[in-house]
Amino acid sequence: MRPDAWYLTEDVDDFLVRAGDFLRSRPGLHVMQLTWAERVRTRGAESFGTEVPVFGLLERAGEACATFYRLPPRALGLSPLTPEQADSLAAHLAALGHSLPSISADHSTATAFAEAWQRHTGATPKLRDTRLRLYRLDTLTPPEPMPAGRGRVLGEQDLEQTMYWCGEFAKAVGEVVSMDADSWADTRFADKRYTLWETPDGTPVSIAGMNPMIGGQVQVDIVYTPAVTPGPDAGSMVAAGKTIVR
Repeated sequence: MRPDAWYLTEDVDDFLVRAGDFLRSRPGLHVMQLTWAERVRTRGAESFGTEVPVFGLLERAGEACATFYRLPPRALGLSPLTPEQADSLAAHLAALGHSLPSISADHSTATAFAEAWQRHTGATPKLRDTRLRLYRLDTLTPPEPMPAGRGRVLGEQDLEQTMYWCGEFAKAVGEVVSMDADSWADTRFADKRYTLWETPDGTPVSIAGMNPMIGGQVQVDIVYTPAVTPGPDAGSMVAAGKTIVR
């Protein structure tokens, strides 16, 4: 496979025209590609700093069969790739002089690309001890009886509390993120709708974030429940992963 078979573009609309049908054909598998493409489209590439986002796709017989996105200084995100596809992409990016702080992909794709990147650049890959699972919700079964308390949708007036909860979640799952009122809009947490669960006396005990519908599905992320009552002196906490609702 020729390295130049990969098509790269900084135009997210161009990328979605070329690869959108492929990504939406299996939206659960391509949830990260769809999510970040939509964020770039709605926020504008300039909101991501001086280095503009780059998207890429590989076509076979005029149809997209593999994609990637790169959002400096964030990781390179890959759709599932064969070892041959991973090698051709690594060769192409290395030839263009790209430096990659990290990659995000399914295990086999990440392994194949890391090995290819080492062959083409001499860089020694290191495994990042962060693994994510994606769960698909088939049928929602409400608990019986319902827990005491109520859910409350968080609004702009709750920004400080929302940032606190998201910051605690980020620490619990090993994300390095700094959030304040000025930088909030540039984080991955800003475009979600949050629901807070409160006990009958109004004490907040859990939070869930819901992404906008993309590709006919809604991604529930974050889901976070601290082990103790939240606050500046809170102790240990627990965190849950991601759920796809269709």
